[in-house]
Amino acid sequence: MTTCTTAADTLLCTAATPMAATGGEGALDVLLWVVLPYVALVMFIGGHIWRYRYDKFGWTTRSSQLYESRLLRIGSPLFHFGILVVIIGHVVGLLIPKSWTEAAGISEGAYHVTAVVLGTIAGFCTLAGAAILVYRRRTVGPVFSATTKNDKFMYLVLVLTIVLGLAATVAANVVGETYDYRTTISPWFREIFSFQPDPAGMSGAPLLFQLHALSALLLFAVWPFTRLVHMLTAPVGYLTRPYVVYRSRDAHLGSRAPRRGWERTK
Repeated sequence: MTTCTTAADTLLCTAATPMAATGGEGALDVLLWVVLPYVALVMFIGGHIWRYRYDKFGWTTRSSQLYESRLLRIGSPLFHFGILVVIIGHVVGLLIPKSWTEAAGISEGAYHVTAVVLGTIAGFCTLAGAAILVYRRRTVGPVFSATTKNDKFMYLVLVLTIVLGLAATVAANVVGETYDYRTTISPWFREIFSFQPDPAGMSGAPLLFQLHALSALLLFAVWPFTRLVHMLTAPVGYLTRPYVVYRSRDAHLGSRAPRRGWERTK
């Protein structure tokens, strides 16, 4: 009997004997919830390394603020506020085990109400901000001209992920029967980093949660090749950058008097 001790062995074992290695799960579940997450993870990490080495000057948001600022002042803060809360919520919900929050004195009911209320508000803020930004790119001529096919695909995947996540939250916790993803999806997610993912956690999840996870994996796979790379950048260099020196070109500094009509005004 072969023993799977490393990450590579785990993938080989699950691919070779999917029914035995995953407790009765099919080959499709192994492909979606064991193989695909590692493909996305490799592309996410390797893509950023490649982008930083060979496309440093392209590591930018390609800001379009000069073309239009009114809609940007509304949509950008709304989107960034919402996505920040969404990311924090995902970190808490996926990475922190349920037993830890209970040990900290947070009851399941309090956690559930807080997560649903904040998650729903943040989701709608994120979606509204994204809608304004997409509308701006489509209706403002110069901004639309500066939008590449890469940007369009990125916006499509990003909005799809947001919509599916919001729909899953509302369907499973507001209009439908409560679904505790922290007992199924969260363990599966943490097991990815311990190289022992059990696809049963995702294969038994509601369809909207599965679609949201698949769209998120696609988003992370294409992330390094889009303008989203700016989220991993911090302007640390500004703290140590030397001062910019501005020099005045007063008339008395030159040897030639200014022409008539070009004298400095007081």
